[in-house]
Amino acid sequence: MEKLKNLEDKIAAAIERVKTLKEGKAVMERRITELEGLLNEKSQEIEQLRSEKNTVKTQIEGLLKEIETLELE
Repeated sequence: MEKLKNLEDKIAAAIERVKTLKEGKAVMERRITELEGLLNEKSQEIEQLRSEKNTVKTQIEGLLKEIETLELE
């Protein structure tokens, strides 16, 4: 009888451990989803900033060319 009780306790402990691990997995999966969303947002921000940088660069280059033209006159 003692062996059966021991086995029963071990099975109950294993079941609790599995439940705990499943809960932990669910938490981690939600966190991964959150972080992926944040990464996507940051990637979009970076792309927007690159685009703005290129626009500003083009404008500055145009202004410099105008200044060079004025200096040559």
